[in-house]
Amino acid sequence: MNDQMLINGQWVDAIGGERWDVVNPATEAVIASVPFGDERDAEAAVEAAAQAQPAWAALTAYERAVILTRVATLIRARLDDLAPIMTRECGKPLGEARGEWGAAADLFEWFAEEGKRAYGRTIPARKGNKRLLVLHEPVGVVATITAWNFPAYLPARKWSGALAAGNTVVARPSELTPMSAMALVNIMAEAGIPPGVMNLVNGKPAEIGQVFLQSPLVGKISFTGSQRVGQLLMRGAADRIKKLSLELGGSAPVLIFDDFDVEKAAEYAVMAKFRNAGQVCISPTRFYVQRRMYDAFLQAAAARTEKLVLGNGLDAGVMMGPLVTAAGRDRVESFVKDALAKGATALTGGARPTAQTSGFFYRPTLLTDVSPLMRISCDEVFGPVMAISPFDDVDEGLRLANGTPFGLAGYALTNDLSRAVRVYEGLKFGIVGVNDLVPATAEAPFGGIKESGFGSEGSQEGLTEYMVPKFVSVGI
Repeated sequence: MNDQMLINGQWVDAIGGERWDVVNPATEAVIASVPFGDERDAEAAVEAAAQAQPAWAALTAYERAVILTRVATLIRARLDDLAPIMTRECGKPLGEARGEWGAAADLFEWFAEEGKRAYGRTIPARKGNKRLLVLHEPVGVVATITAWNFPAYLPARKWSGALAAGNTVVARPSELTPMSAMALVNIMAEAGIPPGVMNLVNGKPAEIGQVFLQSPLVGKISFTGSQRVGQLLMRGAADRIKKLSLELGGSAPVLIFDDFDVEKAAEYAVMAKFRNAGQVCISPTRFYVQRRMYDAFLQAAAARTEKLVLGNGLDAGVMMGPLVTAAGRDRVESFVKDALAKGATALTGGARPTAQTSGFFYRPTLLTDVSPLMRISCDEVFGPVMAISPFDDVDEGLRLANGTPFGLAGYALTNDLSRAVRVYEGLKFGIVGVNDLVPATAEAPFGGIKESGFGSEGSQEGLTEYMVPKFVSVGI
């Protein structure tokens, strides 16, 4: 695999010659040294993308689909090679890494087909000598900035939709996990992406972000990451009225009703909460359990949590890996300390493990007696901590669930259809899962509301996000 940057079809080092060490969070060992660019590299990539875009847009959707489908096929053929790359750089177990790469392939396959359905429309005119048309055209150059927690899936979700719509792409992956993005770009180059259509720049976030914001050649920025950076991008985009999509994470609630099987509820909860060590934007975090089954759920969830095997994701049998950085582990630790100081109880976990002498590990943790005064009750912990509280009825559950400025995902477990409808209509989130705590899929829209951002990825919405409507009025 070529682990350089890709600009205008050429594998290159940073113009300034700087390098970045990629660290395995399970061992703290350096696994690669990769180029670390700045605004000069970003400007070169944007220029290349702008020059390549007209020819890429001129291809038919069917011609673009051939290349995108080939990307999906190559990913699926190389899962055994790709999964360890991801595990080494972000820590997730091999099974999760394989699943993520498979989902990335699904996205390229989906948008290869969905690009063929970028329909316009004809509008009946009120005057007989007019014909009214609406066409959907690509934005032009799309700049993408992605987070480290899903280093293949997040880029794939943006790149596949943007390319299918006829745009070219300049991508900046997280500097913490650039290897998966580089592996994906290698596959795309092999699949026949023309020079300049797909560009990858690993480097300094602020400098590269300013190029994306200020360049008149960039038609849209699509960002997945922190709320703080999203706010900076919004302020910066105002200068040029730059089109944005922002996915900023959340603090997802789960309402568990007492008509749902308690063992199944515990199974779903533990599986979803501790996936990728809780470092998932839509990870369920705040668990509200109807009071009649509260004690039984605590017992069942604790038993399952204590069976989780913590360790290096490359080792057989490991079920949860480390957090991606020491800072991330320290943040989780601070959330738990805050909760314990304010009266919470750690039913299990609540500390670093003693078995691992290196790596950024934190034990999967269940907290009870959680109150609204604690940071974890409203902020995004982004780690392996399940905060559990009781509730009595639907009204109280919805009030607790919606008591957050975030609005990405919310969940409910219930076998009562009327209750399910009332809850999914009452939850104020962009994504709602009923009896499904892992709802993301290529064919459905993914996006939040409120302070979790705006814009959707995946599904037909994920295609039109990268297109602009053009109204044509023809007099005859």
